[in-house]
Amino acid sequence: MTSPYDNHALDLASDADFFSLLTGSHKRIVGRHLVQDGQGPDWLYHHAPFVVLAHNTEPDPRFIYANRTAQSCFEYGWDEFTSLPSRLSAEQPDRAERQRLLDSVTRDGFVENGRGIRIAKSGRRFWIENVTVWQLIDEAGKRLGQAATFPSWRDA
Repeated sequence: MTSPYDNHALDLASDADFFSLLTGSHKRIVGRHLVQDGQGPDWLYHHAPFVVLAHNTEPDPRFIYANRTAQSCFEYGWDEFTSLPSRLSAEQPDRAERQRLLDSVTRDGFVENGRGIRIAKSGRRFWIENVTVWQLIDEAGKRLGQAATFPSWRDA
Protein backbone atom coordinates (compact mmCIF):
# COMPACT_ATOMS: atom_id res chain seq x y z
CA MET A 1 0.00 0.00 0.00
CA THR A 2 1.48 3.34 -1.00
CA SER A 3 1.19 6.59 0.87
CA PRO A 4 0.83 10.07 -0.62
CA TYR A 5 4.08 10.77 1.25
CA ASP A 6 5.99 8.31 -0.94
CA ASN A 7 6.18 11.09 -3.58
CA HIS A 8 9.77 12.41 -3.67
CA ALA A 9 8.63 15.81 -4.96
CA LEU A 10 6.67 16.82 -1.85
CA ASP A 11 8.00 19.61 0.33
CA LEU A 12 6.42 19.05 3.73
CA ALA A 13 8.44 21.65 5.67
CA SER A 14 5.50 24.05 5.93
CA ASP A 15 2.62 21.83 4.78
CA ALA A 16 -0.40 22.36 7.07
CA ASP A 17 -1.92 18.95 6.28
CA PHE A 18 1.31 17.14 7.12
CA PHE A 19 1.67 19.21 10.31
CA SER A 20 -1.86 18.12 11.28
CA LEU A 21 -0.98 14.48 10.59
CA LEU A 22 2.24 14.73 12.60
CA THR A 23 0.77 16.52 15.60
CA GLY A 24 -2.65 14.85 15.45
CA SER A 25 -1.26 11.32 15.34
CA HIS A 26 1.15 12.19 18.19
CA LYS A 27 -1.76 13.39 20.33
CA ARG A 28 -4.00 10.41 19.49
CA ILE A 29 -1.32 7.72 19.83
CA VAL A 30 1.13 9.06 22.43
CA GLY A 31 -1.51 10.96 24.40
CA ARG A 32 0.32 14.28 24.59
CA HIS A 33 0.64 17.38 22.45
CA LEU A 34 3.80 17.59 20.34
CA VAL A 35 3.59 21.40 20.23
CA GLN A 36 1.77 24.03 22.25
CA ASP A 37 -1.32 25.81 20.98
CA GLY A 38 -0.38 28.52 18.51
CA GLN A 39 2.80 26.78 17.39
CA GLY A 40 2.25 25.84 13.76
CA PRO A 41 4.21 24.28 10.91
CA ASP A 42 6.61 27.23 10.62
CA TRP A 43 7.48 27.11 14.32
CA LEU A 44 8.00 23.34 14.29
CA TYR A 45 10.23 23.47 11.21
CA HIS A 46 12.26 26.61 11.93
CA HIS A 47 12.21 27.18 15.69
CA ALA A 48 11.49 24.00 17.65
CA PRO A 49 14.41 23.27 20.00
CA PHE A 50 13.88 19.51 19.62
CA VAL A 51 14.40 17.12 16.70
CA VAL A 52 11.42 15.92 14.67
CA LEU A 53 11.89 13.40 11.86
CA ALA A 54 9.47 11.32 9.82
CA HIS A 55 9.80 8.60 7.22
CA ASN A 56 7.30 7.16 4.76
CA THR A 57 6.00 3.64 4.14
CA GLU A 58 8.22 2.65 1.21
CA PRO A 59 9.81 -0.82 1.53
CA ASP A 60 13.08 0.99 2.37
CA PRO A 61 11.56 3.99 4.18
CA ARG A 62 12.87 7.40 3.19
CA PHE A 63 12.85 10.51 5.36
CA ILE A 64 10.04 12.84 4.36
CA TYR A 65 10.46 15.43 7.11
CA ALA A 66 13.35 16.77 9.18
CA ASN A 67 13.01 20.04 11.02
CA ARG A 68 15.94 22.48 11.22
CA THR A 69 17.06 21.05 14.56
CA ALA A 70 17.20 17.57 12.98
CA GLN A 71 19.13 18.97 10.01
CA SER A 72 21.66 20.54 12.37
CA CYS A 73 21.98 17.36 14.42
CA PHE A 74 22.46 15.04 11.42
CA GLU A 75 24.31 17.63 9.25
CA TYR A 76 22.06 17.20 6.19
CA GLY A 77 20.11 19.92 4.39
CA TRP A 78 16.45 19.42 3.51
CA ASP A 79 17.03 18.06 -0.01
CA GLU A 80 19.66 15.58 1.16
CA PHE A 81 17.61 14.49 4.17
CA THR A 82 14.43 13.90 2.20
CA SER A 83 16.20 11.67 -0.29
CA LEU A 84 17.94 9.59 2.40
CA PRO A 85 16.72 6.11 3.36
CA SER A 86 16.06 6.39 7.10
CA ARG A 87 18.10 3.24 7.85
CA LEU A 88 21.21 5.28 6.96
CA SER A 89 20.74 7.38 10.09
CA ALA A 90 22.41 4.49 11.92
CA GLU A 91 25.64 2.68 11.10
CA GLN A 92 25.40 -0.93 9.92
CA PRO A 93 26.10 -2.50 13.35
CA ASP A 94 23.36 -0.35 14.97
CA ARG A 95 20.67 -0.91 12.32
CA ALA A 96 19.30 -4.13 13.84
CA GLU A 97 18.63 -2.35 17.14
CA ARG A 98 17.02 0.55 15.27
CA GLN A 99 14.82 -1.88 13.32
CA ARG A 100 13.68 -3.61 16.54
CA LEU A 101 12.59 -0.22 17.86
CA LEU A 102 10.65 0.53 14.66
CA ASP A 103 9.06 -2.95 14.74
CA SER A 104 7.90 -2.23 18.31
CA VAL A 105 6.33 1.00 17.08
CA THR A 106 4.52 -0.87 14.30
CA ARG A 107 3.22 -3.40 16.83
CA ASP A 108 2.43 -1.06 19.76
CA GLY A 109 1.74 2.31 18.09
CA PHE A 110 4.57 4.14 19.81
CA VAL A 111 7.68 3.75 21.94
CA GLU A 112 8.97 6.19 24.53
CA ASN A 113 12.40 6.55 26.13
CA GLY A 114 14.18 4.95 23.18
CA ARG A 115 17.88 5.43 22.76
CA GLY A 116 20.61 4.56 20.31
CA ILE A 117 23.69 5.66 18.46
CA ARG A 118 23.20 7.53 15.21
CA ILE A 119 25.58 8.92 12.62
CA ALA A 120 25.79 12.36 11.05
CA LYS A 121 26.76 13.09 7.47
CA SER A 122 30.34 13.87 8.58
CA GLY A 123 30.66 10.48 10.28
CA ARG A 124 30.26 11.94 13.77
CA ARG A 125 28.55 9.37 15.99
CA PHE A 126 26.11 10.57 18.65
CA TRP A 127 23.70 9.23 21.23
CA ILE A 128 20.02 10.01 21.05
CA GLU A 129 18.04 9.44 24.24
CA ASN A 130 14.50 10.05 25.50
CA VAL A 131 13.30 9.30 21.97
CA THR A 132 9.60 8.99 21.23
CA VAL A 133 8.68 7.22 17.99
CA TRP A 134 5.07 6.94 16.85
CA GLN A 135 3.00 5.77 13.92
CA LEU A 136 1.78 8.42 11.49
CA ILE A 137 -1.83 7.36 11.17
CA ASP A 138 -4.47 9.64 9.74
CA GLU A 139 -7.91 10.06 11.26
CA ALA A 140 -9.29 7.38 8.92
CA GLY A 141 -6.77 4.88 10.32
CA LYS A 142 -4.44 4.75 7.32
CA ARG A 143 -0.78 4.20 8.23
CA LEU A 144 1.38 6.79 6.43
CA GLY A 145 4.77 6.35 8.10
CA GLN A 146 6.52 6.82 11.41
CA ALA A 147 7.88 9.88 13.19
CA ALA A 148 10.37 10.48 15.97
CA THR A 149 11.27 13.27 18.32
CA PHE A 150 14.05 13.72 20.84
CA PRO A 151 15.08 16.73 22.89
CA SER A 152 18.86 16.43 22.82
CA TRP A 153 21.86 14.42 21.73
CA ARG A 154 25.49 14.00 22.75
CA ASP A 155 28.59 12.87 20.92
CA ALA A 156 29.44 9.20 21.37
